[in-house]
Amino acid sequence: MGIFTGDYVCKLDVKGRLVLPAKLKAALPENPSNELYLRKGIEQCLILRTILEVKKEYSKLMSLDSTDEEARSFQRAYFRREVIVEMDSAGRILIPKFLIAYAQLDGEATVSGIGDRIEIWNPSILQELDEEADKKYNVWNKRFLKKDD
Repeated sequence: MGIFTGDYVCKLDVKGRLVLPAKLKAALPENPSNELYLRKGIEQCLILRTILEVKKEYSKLMSLDSTDEEARSFQRAYFRREVIVEMDSAGRILIPKFLIAYAQLDGEATVSGIGDRIEIWNPSILQELDEEADKKYNVWNKRFLKKDD
């Protein structure tokens, strides 16, 4: 599997279908079923992941103590926020209406490669976050990568 990078402005058709950018599709691992996992992000975006990334978290979630009420509540909340979507022969995914509403997508989306995942954003919401991120980038670079750049 490749690494997902870059920002792409994409159209969302009236049925809620989004064409994945060619460079992001090229980084997807071979998968005969063309299934991907789409979920609500922690921020107001959608997260698109491959089965390889999903399995890493699923094994942790399934090892939680099922007699623990909070663990069960978290599992319930976690799994209900994710759906399986299939990429069609045109490279499109159909985004369910409840996820379109959550991310406030309306005709256009910014699709961003973020290493091991793809984020799908309302362009206006992402722009606001980007303005804040630009101010903090140097501090984060020092903190997380231990370098000046």
